[in-house]
Amino acid sequence: MGKPTGFIEYERVLPKDRDPIERVKDWDEFHEHMPEEALREQGSRCMDCGIPFCHLGDVVSDGDKGSGCPVNNLIPEWNDLLYRGLWREALERLHKTNNFPEFTGRICPAPCEEACTLNIFDDPVSIKTIECAIIDKAWEEGWVEPQIPAHRTGKKVAIVG
Repeated sequence: MGKPTGFIEYERVLPKDRDPIERVKDWDEFHEHMPEEALREQGSRCMDCGIPFCHLGDVVSDGDKGSGCPVNNLIPEWNDLLYRGLWREALERLHKTNNFPEFTGRICPAPCEEACTLNIFDDPVSIKTIECAIIDKAWEEGWVEPQIPAHRTGKKVAIVG
């Protein structure tokens, strides 16, 4: 990992929420974007665990629900790449396990953060924030493009809950 002492040097920081009076007027994100330097500091908090439980979403034993990321994202790897400023490589690593981080990064309850080893004695790495930042930058830079279907079926999907 890029900064072995990052988890000692930096506190967990989450993006600020927009004022509710303002955010009810639009459909924009209700979390403000964090500056790149702050995101890189958060990525540096990843501890290079010997066995990182954050990305272990598999069932380990009978009755176990798993403890980390349900899609087995390679979290320590993209945290390190983000810390080093290698955004495109971080996106590639994120896409190895997750085709839709722009959705999952926002709706997932982040069991990876609960499973983060740092969470045992301190606040966990802000993994969910980092995941969203990687995919948001990818869209801004044009590294990801919409994949419009060649043929529409006319069917619709509704999500409730």
